[in-house]
Amino acid sequence: MSTQSQTSPKLRVLIVGGGVAALECALALHELAPELTATSILAGSSEFVYRPLTVREPFALPQATRYPLAPIAADAGAELIADELARVEPDRNVVHTTGGLEIEYDALVLALGARITPRYEHAITIDDHGLDEALHGLIQDIEGSYVGSVAFLAPGRMAWPLPLYELALMTAARAYDMNVELATTIITPEDSPLGIFGAAASERVAELLLKTGIETINSAYAEVPRSGEIVVNPGDRHLKVDRIVALPELYGPSVRGVELSEHGFLRVDSSLRMPGHERIFAAGDATEFAVKQGGIASQQSDSIARSIAVMAGADVKPESFKPVLRGMLLTGEKPLYMCARITGGQGFSSEVGEEPMWSPPSKIAARYLAPYLDARDQASSAA
Repeated sequence: MSTQSQTSPKLRVLIVGGGVAALECALALHELAPELTATSILAGSSEFVYRPLTVREPFALPQATRYPLAPIAADAGAELIADELARVEPDRNVVHTTGGLEIEYDALVLALGARITPRYEHAITIDDHGLDEALHGLIQDIEGSYVGSVAFLAPGRMAWPLPLYELALMTAARAYDMNVELATTIITPEDSPLGIFGAAASERVAELLLKTGIETINSAYAEVPRSGEIVVNPGDRHLKVDRIVALPELYGPSVRGVELSEHGFLRVDSSLRMPGHERIFAAGDATEFAVKQGGIASQQSDSIARSIAVMAGADVKPESFKPVLRGMLLTGEKPLYMCARITGGQGFSSEVGEEPMWSPPSKIAARYLAPYLDARDQASSAA
């Protein structure tokens, strides 16, 4: 069964996924080449969750907003297909779904995200799909003085580290507000706290952690042999704590039919195309690019959308992917805004402050998706 007409004069674009990278790409194409492209979004979920704000939920703060996907797809001029990817058949320019569909494409964008896998058996793993459920009990126990120490761990192959610092800072702030003594420790392989944002931002974060009374153990690799016990290497240092919270390890989506890099991630070249496949692109956490963050995913999608618009015949110039890292750190008080240009895995131009450096000042700094969601939120508030 095919969902698209073979006689369509427009370039048929299929975007697989329903997250930041997928929606940014669809909105960008609608802006750049609306009359030249026929876009479809293949997504297994019916909603888009603003996941960076799920870290607030265990503290009884407002929940992360859930947006129905159908209206977003409609506003992007895209057809929404409620199904999931099974495999890609590049030789035929066809995607197969788990529901038995065969979808033809002229350009394919794989934006499926990564798979979250717990690294430590004896720790609470951060999962933004159910963070409130996982951590609400811990926060209640801290408020009731049943927990006197908590450690936040980043594994050797860590995911995006910023939520770990947010949870540590917000947990320490909640304990302080409740007049509860709590020993809080962050253990991470990073050379310095949030060092990916560069020296200026890292120093500011280190000062904040020190002020808040959070101990940070950097350049460290942790193991959790049993509940409440942490072994820190190098040094074979043993720590005893009441609770342990850890980042997960991320694995790629292991898409069948295309070349994969290590751990199932999607291999891409400098143009974000999959090697050997001129019409297949990949963006976001599914790719082998080391930094897994919504703003970076949106920049990848912007570059891809311009390449596809050129393929469709639009009068636009290609735009290479030159990552700029923008992050808002929730602290329990005023947020910190950080910005860095990435090179060699580290930020080389670093800015940090309490005033927003981009507009709208959202958690996900995306060229098209951020103002779109901001307009929806304002319209909803007005209504």
